[in-house]
Amino acid sequence: MIYSKKVIALVPIKDHSERVSGKNFREFCGKPLYHHIINTLDKTYAIDEIIINTDSERINLEASSLSPKVTVHMRPDELYGDFVSTNTIFAYDLENSEADIYLQTHATNPLLKAETIANALRYFCEQEEFDSLFSVTEFKSRFYHHTAKAINHNPQELLRTQDLDSLYEENSCFYIFDKGSFASTNARIGKHPKLHVTPKLESIDIDDEVTWELPKF
Repeated sequence: MIYSKKVIALVPIKDHSERVSGKNFREFCGKPLYHHIINTLDKTYAIDEIIINTDSERINLEASSLSPKVTVHMRPDELYGDFVSTNTIFAYDLENSEADIYLQTHATNPLLKAETIANALRYFCEQEEFDSLFSVTEFKSRFYHHTAKAINHNPQELLRTQDLDSLYEENSCFYIFDKGSFASTNARIGKHPKLHVTPKLESIDIDDEVTWELPKF
């Protein structure tokens, strides 16, 4: 427990995927994709338990062998299907567990490091200003609205890109919250969240065939 607080990691994993067939079980750098995030969470000293919420019998049978921290929540019938809100799934996991802090991540973040997760948890535990935290990727580039209107720069002033105001992309690497902040919005991001920048390489989300190949270069 970090600072005497119990931390549970939540990892939703479906049996199938739409854009990359069999993604979660497909071999990625020598082992099934979903094994990577479980191994990383297992190595993260601050995490006490890993709850995998799944509709997969395969995961139910083998996931516990990956880490003694793993608990499997098999989805009830009402949580089956591609159109069930993930917030409903997280609400189910919170209702059926007890922790001071929750960290939610995905099987599609195989490059995320234990140290990065631990640093975010440490920051969250040491502050009182923010009720939640979520990972973002920082960009210093020239962005435009679809109408061709400049968003973060003046096209008549060609500032160096490193001098532009940063824009931040929610990258889904992780979300940190507690039951109170989740209840306030019925979502992982509370009313007073903190943006936490993660390294770009670690932030790659395996969501299609292009991102599947990208980390291998």
